[in-house]
Amino acid sequence: IAYAVEEDIEEVEERVFSPDRTNDAARIYFLKREVIEFHRAVRPLVEPMSRLSTGQVQMVHERLHPFFRDVADHAARVAEQVDGFDDLLGSVLSANLAQVGVQQNSDMRRISAWVAIIAVPTAIAGIYGMNFDHMPELRWTFGYPLALLLMATICAGLYRGFKRSGWL
Repeated sequence: IAYAVEEDIEEVEERVFSPDRTNDAARIYFLKREVIEFHRAVRPLVEPMSRLSTGQVQMVHERLHPFFRDVADHAARVAEQVDGFDDLLGSVLSANLAQVGVQQNSDMRRISAWVAIIAVPTAIAGIYGMNFDHMPELRWTFGYPLALLLMATICAGLYRGFKRSGWL
C-alpha cells in the first residue's frame, strides 16, 4: 500500500510541476486524507510489534522474536514513510497553491492591460460624444480621421508597451 501511495504522490508531483495549467488541489487533499487514514492504521501497530520482538510479552516463544523483530522493523519503516508522505503532500499542496496564485496574477495583468487599451478609445469617444459647440476640430475636415488615428496610435503604443513588459 505504501508503494501505491508513493506512486500516486509522484504522479501528483509530476502534474503539479508540469507546464500544463492544472489545479490538482482536490487530488492532493484526497491523497492527504488517504495518508491520514494510513497513518491511523499503521501507527498503533509499531508499539505492540516492538513489544513482541523484544520479549516483553511472556506468551511468545523466544524463537519467534526474530520474526516479530522483522515485522516491527517493517511497521516502523512504513510509519516513517507515512509521516514523510504527509510532509511531502503538504509541500506539494503549497507549491500547487503558489502556482495557482502566479497564474491568477498573470491573468490579472493580462486583463488589466486589455482594459487599459480599451479605456483610451472609450475616453476619447466619450469626450467627442458630449456635443460641445466650441471644439475646433469639429468643423475641421480631418477632425474625425485625426481622432480615430489618435485612438489607434495610443492603443498601438499601449499594446506594444504591454507586449514588451510581458503583460500580453
